[in-house]
Amino acid sequence: MKRFRLAFVATLAATLLPASQAFAQASGMTDHYPSRPVRMIVPFAPGGASDTVGRIIQPAMADLLKQQVVVDNRGGAAGNIGVEVAARASPDGYNILLGNVGTMAINPNYYTKFPFRPLKDLIPITQVVDVPGSVVVHPSIPAKNIKDLVAHMKANPGKLNYGAPAPSSANTLETIMFLNATGTKAEQINYKGGAGPAMIGLLSNEVQVMFVTFSSAVTFAKQGRVRMLGVISPERNPAYREIPTMREQGLNMVVGSWQGLFVPKGTPQPVVKQLYRAGVDMMKDSRVMKRLGDSGITIVSSQSPADFVAFVKSETERFGKVIADNHIRTE
Repeated sequence: MKRFRLAFVATLAATLLPASQAFAQASGMTDHYPSRPVRMIVPFAPGGASDTVGRIIQPAMADLLKQQVVVDNRGGAAGNIGVEVAARASPDGYNILLGNVGTMAINPNYYTKFPFRPLKDLIPITQVVDVPGSVVVHPSIPAKNIKDLVAHMKANPGKLNYGAPAPSSANTLETIMFLNATGTKAEQINYKGGAGPAMIGLLSNEVQVMFVTFSSAVTFAKQGRVRMLGVISPERNPAYREIPTMREQGLNMVVGSWQGLFVPKGTPQPVVKQLYRAGVDMMKDSRVMKRLGDSGITIVSSQSPADFVAFVKSETERFGKVIADNHIRTE
């Protein structure tokens, strides 16, 4: 009889254990999360601002989560491929998307039939940075400032090429806004992936002017391989203070390439909260702060996931108006 009772208890325990595990998973309990490596999807090719930010925050995130964080570059289709990978991924907290203004706020307006929508298929966690833009030219262009550039472009209408990392990127929209505001013309050359390939085009003089994230251009500017004419931010960038803002040069342009963390819809709320805490805390890491600061990138953390949702909504509306006003949507 004693052996029978022991066997019964063992059988009951074996039956209840999977049930308790299922309950923990269903309720989003995070006692053992994460228990394996976490994937951070970067929807652009290596070399651009998103890849730079991803690899800077990667070690700090890994330390906080106490698990390896693997950067997974999924470039192509203006970042849409990476967004689709994230939207289709398992909502278990092991798939994180590093989205930016282009993939989250611009593309939903530009690609009218794109099957995924950031605020419908993904959960915003927190903003992590704002990457200011800049205007750079190849050294063969004689312009020393924005006024010189406008004069040169008007004297050579349509003869200059400008690099576009993607038709719907913030950089491309900034260029269109600039051309409209100054009454100038230039030919658009599209590049696959992020700012990396487009910067190579500028360095090789395939294109002569480009609006690009500050972090992607500042090193080349300091080396004299490109000339930076202005920064697209409210104030001069601490990493390159001698370069004036666009506002200082007569153009009211302030457009930042913000980036933030997202997870697939259905990710348990306790996991979302844990990732939010990690996302905010990693931006206080001294290594992260120094490396981002040296690159001229501003750290910005959302007050809450809900606050980030509201921000993404407002940015989507803002760029939707720019796209509609300039008739630059595509299928």
